[in-house]
Amino acid sequence: MKPPADSLLGASLEGRYRIDAPIARGGMSAVYLGVDLRLGRSVAIKVMDARYSGDPQFLRRFEFEARAVAGLKHPGLVAVYDQGIDDGIAFLVMELVEGGSLRELLRERGPMPPHAVSAVADPVLGGLGTAHAAGLVHRDVKPENVLISDAGEVKVADFGLVRAVAEAGVTSASVILGTAAYLSPEQVEAGDADARSDVYSMGVMMFELLTGRTPFRGDTPLALAYQRLSYDVPAPGDVVDGVPEEFDEIVLRATERDPAERYADGYDMRRALLAAADELDLPSFTVPAPRRSAERDTMARFRADRAQPQVPAPPGPNPTRVQSGPATPPPVAAPTPRPDREPAAARTTRPESRFDEQPEPDHNGPVRALIWTTFVLLLAVAVGAVGWWVGQTYLS
Repeated sequence: MKPPADSLLGASLEGRYRIDAPIARGGMSAVYLGVDLRLGRSVAIKVMDARYSGDPQFLRRFEFEARAVAGLKHPGLVAVYDQGIDDGIAFLVMELVEGGSLRELLRERGPMPPHAVSAVADPVLGGLGTAHAAGLVHRDVKPENVLISDAGEVKVADFGLVRAVAEAGVTSASVILGTAAYLSPEQVEAGDADARSDVYSMGVMMFELLTGRTPFRGDTPLALAYQRLSYDVPAPGDVVDGVPEEFDEIVLRATERDPAERYADGYDMRRALLAAADELDLPSFTVPAPRRSAERDTMARFRADRAQPQVPAPPGPNPTRVQSGPATPPPVAAPTPRPDREPAAARTTRPESRFDEQPEPDHNGPVRALIWTTFVLLLAVAVGAVGWWVGQTYLS
């Protein structure tokens, strides 16, 4: 049975932003590929779920947060172009990042070596630091909210939405479901968040990038969230082999349960990261976009549909939108109190990653080198012989 068609497809919000195709759906919103008809450019349009659009408190906070984020300028942040409410539909117009999410890249390639982790975390922390300096907190730092373009740009998306939803008069278990693995202890215990909360979430995300898994587990999102109240995030090097101690120290400080013991903000954590990368002499690295992503699949289908003749849909009742929550994270190892570094024999090796792929060795290289050397020597002898013959002929 085919799902009902999306009633928003083809609609123009405020007569300016045409919705062309769905990219992703979550518990709070849906993201669409769209076009700014006035400027003639492709955009991403985030449409909030209808239960939020009817809440005046949410709409006020949504507008305030959108205006604040639109004023931020940093290459590590997804640009916000516009926001509005059209016939009860609250929407946000953003820069379209053609590529995919960090979550999709992790699923495709697995855990990252330190130089790739540094290449991801540097722009993310720069973007977070810019927002923190302006008094803004993300509250939902996780791989799903980090986008990677085909040009290797890394950008943070969805600033301010969690705060707007949290202050709305609508209970949303999906907010906890989507962030349970990355929430800071103070967010779980009291719902409070500041720049150091984003730092904690960033530390958890770095742990996952290095090891391929999140540090805690639980039978329910709530149980998963509460694990961090009793347990520390372990050092990545205590879980898998090959993690530099400098990166362990960054993750451990970022995920201290006491916010006062963490880095003060994104800029502070970024300085520590860059110092570690410099000390380790890590090579520069361009983060690849995932080969398969929701955004890429949407673009391909949309272009294919536009290339085919359009067949009008049969008449019928107006379809309704279908919402689905994010996928449940895979099971991970149970948390343990932060131990001293175990001997190497007790640790597992870092899982295989396609980031570590090396080119196949060229077994024929020595043979080809010998052939070329012989050819050059013969050519030199021939040239010398011709030169000698010409000289002798001229002198005689």
